[in-house]
Amino acid sequence: MRPAQTLLVGTMLFGLFFGAGNLIFPVQMGREAGSHTTLATIGFLITATGLPVLGVTASALSGTRNVRELAARVDPRFAVVFTCLLYLTIGPAFAIPRTASVSYEIGLAESVPAGAQTWALLAFTAIFFALTAAAALRPGKLIDWVGRYLTPGFLVLLGALIVAAFVKPMTHDVTAAPKGPYADGPVTRGFLDGYNTMDALASLAFSIVIIDAVRRLGITSPRRIAVETAKSGIVSVLGMAAIYASLAWMGATSIGVITADNGGTALAGISRHFFGSFGQVLIAAIVLVACLKTSIGLVTACAEMFAEMFPRLGYRAWALTFTGASFAVSNIGLSAIISWSTPLLMFLYPLAIALILLGLASPWLKGRRSILVGVVACVGVAALFDLLAALPSAPAGRDALVDGARTVLPWFENGFGWVVPGLLGLVGGAIVSRVRHEG
Repeated sequence: MRPAQTLLVGTMLFGLFFGAGNLIFPVQMGREAGSHTTLATIGFLITATGLPVLGVTASALSGTRNVRELAARVDPRFAVVFTCLLYLTIGPAFAIPRTASVSYEIGLAESVPAGAQTWALLAFTAIFFALTAAAALRPGKLIDWVGRYLTPGFLVLLGALIVAAFVKPMTHDVTAAPKGPYADGPVTRGFLDGYNTMDALASLAFSIVIIDAVRRLGITSPRRIAVETAKSGIVSVLGMAAIYASLAWMGATSIGVITADNGGTALAGISRHFFGSFGQVLIAAIVLVACLKTSIGLVTACAEMFAEMFPRLGYRAWALTFTGASFAVSNIGLSAIISWSTPLLMFLYPLAIALILLGLASPWLKGRRSILVGVVACVGVAALFDLLAALPSAPAGRDALVDGARTVLPWFENGFGWVVPGLLGLVGGAIVSRVRHEG
């Protein structure tokens, strides 16, 4: 591809990834990490920028168009279940509704009387998802919607806020003591915070969108598709990393200046600090554009995948179904969405990381299915305990199971209890593969 085309696809990839959580979580991380913000940001960038690009590249490198084909190399039944769970998580169950909820919470909620919040949220989300549906029903125009218009507009708006924060910072030295896990393990905590963006999961979903966009530009060779996808991914990574680091720094420098309960309200407060009453308008525009483009991309990706898996409905029907379901879920509130998404993320992320790494190793694993099965099975079992530990309400017997996992699984307390089982699955799978003369 020409440099201009690489930049365009990279800009679209950036635009699809950078949405609701990408704005609020780095700011909150900076406020909690304090003097350890730099270390926490390093961990955050691994999962929030590195894994998403590796995910898209893994799909292209393995010759698969989407996450179902990537997971089917393990087992076709596992592929259907995992694909449905992943798309529902980044789709109508959590991520798409969150784009509308965050837009409302940051941009409009403070201007609405307490008694009118329910109806205001209903009206706002109805308009938001009407715009989403209008764009998603024309998937061929996605590269124009996101790459040419929405993402550049978003960067101009956010750039104004970032420049103001660097030209006249709220504080020059970040000396606030780090809170909780940021005190002892800031890199690890930042790594886990990157889960909240859901971008590694989204990368497996967006792979079908990105690979098709590259093909529309005349690239047909699987190897060339992988190379061009990786080049576009570098453009996306550089943009996301710069903005994440800036947002985390803004959050850290706002400590003691801005009073806020979460990253969203902190970001709004930072904008008002620099621009006064216009700051609320600016942050509302930033968040709306960021969330709208991600919502469009997610509905498009989900509808394309489900239309392929369950073709009886077709793309348009699935797009409208996901848009309607997201509208309904978005009206239960942002806090509820986040609290119930965390356990599922703790289960799906280790599996997604395993599939991404196995996809990147495809040239060396051809035909060696036992290795794939061994790694994914062991990681999946261990990740179930992470899911149980993160549940907002404890079912009967949960504590005993989690305590047992904490005793048996190394690094479980840090969220990495799946690593050693995954390595054991790799070794065991390699032995079985050798015995069966696979590959």
